[in-house]
Amino acid sequence: MSVNRVKNLGLPLMNLVKLRGTPILQQLLLEERLLRSSSDNWCIVNDGTNLLTLSWVCLGTVIVDENTLFVSLICNRNDVPDVQPYPRSVMAWSGSLYSEVFNGIADFQLRENDYVFGDRKFGGNAQSITRNRWIHHTSFLWDYSVSNMAYLKLPSRVPQYRLERDHTDFVCKMKDYIERSVFIEKTIKAVGTQFMLKELSLDEIDDSCREHVETTRLLTLDELKETTTRSESIAQAV
Repeated sequence: MSVNRVKNLGLPLMNLVKLRGTPILQQLLLEERLLRSSSDNWCIVNDGTNLLTLSWVCLGTVIVDENTLFVSLICNRNDVPDVQPYPRSVMAWSGSLYSEVFNGIADFQLRENDYVFGDRKFGGNAQSITRNRWIHHTSFLWDYSVSNMAYLKLPSRVPQYRLERDHTDFVCKMKDYIERSVFIEKTIKAVGTQFMLKELSLDEIDDSCREHVETTRLLTLDELKETTTRSESIAQAV
């Protein structure tokens, strides 16, 4: 049994960190540090980022700003024994978790690697998996500016359910389905059904969780172009 499991309650302990307007780079650096240098479970909720940021993830590019909500779950594999440390297993577990959050709201589904209402995407996911721990990071599209969509190109590799739709026909706004505060409240409540939550501030995070080699960083414009070109080549070869 994990040392993080709370005696008598049968639930593993998870630290909850609630942020507001934290720059996405700062959040990602924090998540990497906690994944690699901490032995605790963590839930990080960031209510928007205060900087408009173009972020490259896997084979796609996303724009995040104050209207993007972020939820990241960092877990020890022994504390969620029914979840195998593989992308599809973690994704299925997350889909079940968010089914509680969106219960009775529109037609929520996990389609391929996306969260959707019907056939319109509002949540994108990224994962990092180590030998004994994993992180599931989600960017939720609360709202968006149509003008920002002009920065995004149609990726070479897209989900089958997208059906060549452009961005404005493919995504939807969460604000049309649920209140912002209600979403955060229900997400924390759903996580609390599987973990005993302990809220911490940034200042309360143990400084000992700092010894690791950082791999998260800003890309230069040339690096971003090279990465995008390489990803398109990979997608075409698949």
